Amino acid sequence: MMPRTALTRQRDDGTLPDRVARSAAARDGVSGDVRDFHAWFAARRAAGRFAVDRIRFDELDGWYFQDGTGDLAHRSGRFFTVEGLTASVGDPVTARWQQPIIRQPEVGILGIAAKEFDGVLHFLMQAKMEPGNPNVLQLSPTVQATRSNYTGVHRGAAVRYLEYFTGPDLSRAEGAAILSDGLQSEHGSWFYRKRNRNMIVEVPGEIPPHEDFRWLTLGQIAELMRHDNLVNMDSRSVLAGLPADVTRRALHSDTDLLSWLALMRSAHIVRAECGPLAEVSGWTRNEASIDHEDGRYFRVVAVAVRAGNREVSQWTQPLFEPRGEGVVAVLTRRIEGVPHVLVRARVEPGFLDTVELGPTVQCTPANYAHLPSAEHPPFLDAVLAADPGRIRYSALHSEEGGRFLNAVSRYMVIDADEATAPLDPPFGFRWVSHGQLAVMGRHGHYVNVHLRTLLACLNALWATAPA
Repeated sequence: MMPRTALTRQRDDGTLPDRVARSAAARDGVSGDVRDFHAWFAARRAAGRFAVDRIRFDELDGWYFQDGTGDLAHRSGRFFTVEGLTASVGDPVTARWQQPIIRQPEVGILGIAAKEFDGVLHFLMQAKMEPGNPNVLQLSPTVQATRSNYTGVHRGAAVRYLEYFTGPDLSRAEGAAILSDGLQSEHGSWFYRKRNRNMIVEVPGEIPPHEDFRWLTLGQIAELMRHDNLVNMDSRSVLAGLPADVTRRALHSDTDLLSWLALMRSAHIVRAECGPLAEVSGWTRNEASIDHEDGRYFRVVAVAVRAGNREVSQWTQPLFEPRGEGVVAVLTRRIEGVPHVLVRARVEPGFLDTVELGPTVQCTPANYAHLPSAEHPPFLDAVLAADPGRIRYSALHSEEGGRFLNAVSRYMVIDADEATAPLDPPFGFRWVSHGQLAVMGRHGHYVNVHLRTLLACLNALWATAPA
């Protein structure tokens, strides 16, 4: 009688954390070292023909303001629309406002292919142009595509390597292994309930090489994340889904943390409804932009794009452009030797579930410059005045360049003490261990996109740090 093949399996891959740690410690890889990367990246920049020019709205090709609603839409009915949003917070209402917002109901794919070389995990990264990037070319995932793009609505070339991230059951593909997979939110202040599928798939066999792609270790990517505006938002978001810090101790238990988050979601009453862009008050439209009457927050603009290495070589589109550089920071402490991060229950009108964990500080300081310090976001002044000796990480990173123009924030990790950040923080804040944050980052709608960037940075910082 033939032995029966086991139907059950381990619920998780117990070897993955060690494999991730080995990759994080590796500064040399199959494609050389970081100096070789910079030479390759400079060559890709020189080989591309990139141009992004501001244009008037009436110069947009395929985009138009709809009669009646005034919404800015594409003639295909796909991609996205710029609509109006009415939002209120509290019961009774303590804050109410209106604004333009991007509505993009389709789910895109952000996927990174992984493969072992000489026993070390490598990740296939792409030199990709996005029109809103301040330096145009940045390091992106293997696949970064909206559904409209990868289904060919733009009538351009096929998305390279897409086949590694599509299919009914990738986990059963011959030799393939899903290392991370989840639907993650994007900027809840600028998108209405936008989600992308963040994936890391370990692929079998040989992958056909291409000059715009390069295999890198996590250690190399971590080093590149110390450079301004080099590793793009989508890469940072996807890499935050890898396991890190398996320490089992924390200031609060996992159950207490989830209970606190449920409390925060219950305590914050947020009403957000899309409506006609033409009826949004406090915003004015001219021939080239839609602006807030106080000149703050952001504006909607239009650009014409030429790109030699994209599926479509030229197009026009609207973009959101923030007014001023942002600050995104976490305060950290070691509590009985265990690294912790001070997170905030972040309310954004475009979130699917009201509240997600956000950084200690996430704002554009210029939007508060006219207010007294008592009305600034909590901990902002402490972050801006931080002792340089306590700043563990600081770099400029841009947000998603396919929708936002020159949206740049200073991302920081700052060591704190009891005087700066007490163990009993203000309402809406919570100390979360690095291990807890890493686990929650592997699941959708727990950790917002800004904190996922900082989680990727923390994973790199603490991968080889002494206890």
